[in-house]
This record gives sequence, C-alpha cells and structure tokens, in this order.
Amino acid sequence: MMTCAYEEPTCEVGLIAGTGSNACYMEEARNIEIVEGNAGRMCVNMEWGAFGDNGCLDDIRTIYDQAVDENSLNEGKQRYEKMCSGMYLGEIVRQILIDLTKRGFLFRGQISETLKTRGIFETKFLSQIESDRLALLQVRAILQQLGLDSTCDDSIIVKEVCGTVSRRAAQICGAGMAAVVDKIRENRKLEHLDVTVGVDGTLYKLHPHFNRIFQQTVKELSPKCNVTFLLSEDGSGKGAALITAVGCRQREQEAQQH
Repeated sequence: MMTCAYEEPTCEVGLIAGTGSNACYMEEARNIEIVEGNAGRMCVNMEWGAFGDNGCLDDIRTIYDQAVDENSLNEGKQRYEKMCSGMYLGEIVRQILIDLTKRGFLFRGQISETLKTRGIFETKFLSQIESDRLALLQVRAILQQLGLDSTCDDSIIVKEVCGTVSRRAAQICGAGMAAVVDKIRENRKLEHLDVTVGVDGTLYKLHPHFNRIFQQTVKELSPKCNVTFLLSEDGSGKGAALITAVGCRQREQEAQQH
C-alpha cells in the first residue's frame, strides 16, 4: 500500500495474494477503539487469513478444505488463507484428485504412491496446466512428471479441477476485497468511491487467470466502488523504507518544535 501510495495518492488498500494472503486498509481513527482521539485515519493490518477461524466459513468449506486443514501444521487456523492462497491450492487439487480416483473417474481408479504424497502437487502446476497455450498433450507430460500415467480424458478432468480450485480462490479473495472497499465507502458516507489497491504476490502476478477473475469479482460485489489495481514491485522493502523515512522526518520536526 505504501509503495503504491507514493506514486498514486488514492492508494489506500494493500493486498498480498501469493503463498499467503493478507490485506491492509486505511480505517477512520474514530472506529479504532484502542486509539485515543477520533481525528484522521490509521492503517489496519487485517490478518484476514484468519477469517473463518471462528466457524463463520464452515458452510462453504468442503471436505477437501477440511482434509487440507487437518493435515496442516496449524490445524483450525488461517482457514480463509487455506482456501485462497498459493501455499494450499495445489494440496486442495491433490485431495480432489485422490477422491475422483477412488471413485474410478481418474487414472483407471489406481492411486499412485506419488499422488499419496502430501505437497507433491505444487501450485505452480496449476498455473502451468491452466495456461491457455497448453495443449492436452503437454498437460499429460506435466502429470507424467508427477508419476501419473494419464489418458486424454484424465488430462481434461485434471485441467477442469485446477481451473475450479483457482477460480474459487480468486472469487473468495475478491469477495474479501469487495467488503474492504465497500467499508471504506460506507465509513465516508459516499455514494461512490474511487480507490486504488496496491497488490503484490506470485499468485496474482503469475497465475494465468487469477487476477482477472479476482478483479471481476470485486467489480460485481462492490458496484459503487471504482477500484484500480496497481502492481507493487518489491512492496515490502520499498514500503518499509518509505515509512521509516516519514518516521525520521516527523521525529526531526518534533525535536525542532521542542
């Protein structure tokens, strides 16, 4: 957010959509109970990956999400992140492929040892398989790298599974962003809001369809907000430097006043 705001003053939201998922935004100080005074705004780190840890997402979580959660290092935590971030999408796909194979829809009903291996289906494979330029023969080649001897029909199903999982991730992430920009609009009692979101993260940058579906979802769910998305290059490093520079300047000004 800070990196993009340096060049674009309307940037008041930051998003990471990569291995993990998180967002921040400028909240009205009057709504922040632990801060004294009502004037101005303050940046809030949402830690939105933990959304759903209280069970509020249970009605949209699938048996595959539950399996991924149960086999993770932090069971019951970061449930929202586990549905929409790069670290987990490949594992969701693997759980679905195992289920489809058990039902006899894939790989002649034979579950290979490779498919049983947790983490074997990396998210980068989703990006490769979903690439519009990739023919089914190349999809089969990727699956063979994973020790999965697939037919043409298998490749079609796997590609459909990958597309469904990543589409859902983009829509879930987009729903979160729509809620944030709409809250900013309501905070300011505006009929219409123009706002810019600074975005970083490999999923957003490298997946062939994620950013398009994400932006489309935000547009559909927050029609009263005109949201522009700016790519943040090396956001964490530059943003930290900018904040430090502002902090130093403020300290110098305060010292001179005293």
